Formats: sequence, structure tokens, C-alpha cells
Amino acid sequence: MDWVKIIHILCVMGWMTSIFAVPRALIFWKRDFAATGAFGPLGDLTVRLYRFSAGLAVIALATGLWLGSVWQWAPWVHLKLTLVALLAAHYVWTGRMVIRAKRGEFRESDMFLRIFNEISVLGVIAVLWVVVVKPF
Repeated sequence: MDWVKIIHILCVMGWMTSIFAVPRALIFWKRDFAATGAFGPLGDLTVRLYRFSAGLAVIALATGLWLGSVWQWAPWVHLKLTLVALLAAHYVWTGRMVIRAKRGEFRESDMFLRIFNEISVLGVIAVLWVVVVKPF
């Protein structure tokens, strides 16, 4: 079980990197696209980071569900999964923005993307609190 926990934590760390970095990268990509009118290396990096972390998210979810079953679906596990589902929705929303950006469509403002980025930080803090404190 320790190896499953290690794999879970490692994949969560990678997925969270993308959740935190991609909205910020979209800001810089948007500015670069406005200046050059081209896809450019920032766009390539953003797409690759998002795509790579999708696999990590799947592994993190699979190992997390396995661990939830090991912990007999304690009430705090249900809360954690609910918060993770919200982070996953945030991640999918980010993916939609990346897809639009690949077409040269940047609808969101820099301010929106900054706030969107910070919301994910609050979500991760909530997940960590639930895992550490196990409130019920």
C-alpha cells in the first residue's frame, strides 16, 4: 500500500503543477500571441504541459480511488473526492481554454485567469486540510 500512496502523491504533485501553471501560462501565451500573431513556443509548452498532466491526473484518480476503498470510504474520503471532482472540473475548464487558445481565441482577461488560478490554490488547500485533519 505504501507504493500506491507514493505513486498517488507523485501524480497529484504533477497534476497540481499543471493546475497552477497552465492558467498563468495562458496569460503569457495570450500576450505573446497578441505581439506576434503566431502560436509560438509558449503555446507549445502550455499544450504539452496540459496534455502530460492529464495522464498524471488519471493515475492520481485511480490510485486515490483504490486508497479510498482501502480506507473503507470513510466520510472524509467522500469530502476529499468531492473537492477533487471540483478541481477536475477546473482542470477540464482550463483544457477548454487551451483548446481555444490553440485556435487563437483568448476570451478571458488576465484578471480572470489570475483569479481562476487562485481558486485552484484554495481548492488544493481544502483537499490538504481534509486529508491531514480528517474532520469526520
